[in-house]
Amino acid sequence: MPFKVALISTGGTIEKTYDELRGVLDNQLSVLDAILASLELDGVALTRIRLMNKDSLHMTEEDHELIAATAEREEATHDGIVICHGTDRLAVSGHRIHERLTAAGKLTKPIVLTGAMRPYELRRTDAVQNLTEALCAVQILPPGVYVSMHNRVLAFPGVRKDYDRMTFVKDG
Repeated sequence: MPFKVALISTGGTIEKTYDELRGVLDNQLSVLDAILASLELDGVALTRIRLMNKDSLHMTEEDHELIAATAEREEATHDGIVICHGTDRLAVSGHRIHERLTAAGKLTKPIVLTGAMRPYELRRTDAVQNLTEALCAVQILPPGVYVSMHNRVLAFPGVRKDYDRMTFVKDG
């Protein structure tokens, strides 16, 4: 039996592409399928859920609630969930998912959020590493909500983005 993973994409730097007309990186297209095509995913059955494609700085409270509700819904039919998310508001969604599913007594699977500090299209991207680590982590972690980036996995609550170090850290 393959390990069933719901891969929820919400946008963020991991999915930004270069807009030649405007000369900016923007969330217009998803590059996740290109990343996934480059990975060996034997034993994993992915369900892609394209929820939104936003820079997380533009996410609203309704967006965070939609992400949490989608994670809750997909937890019923999958062995684990990976959420690709913008890093600026990733911790907000992680905390929301943790609160919602813990309060409902429905936190029964691992839910792993990930993203990138540098877009996939850049030579020094961390997108492939972070997505690969998240897909591995979701298969071995116990039930809970986590962020997986830069060779680390941190459990919610108490996770935040450290803007000086450009990674995620766990508070006290």
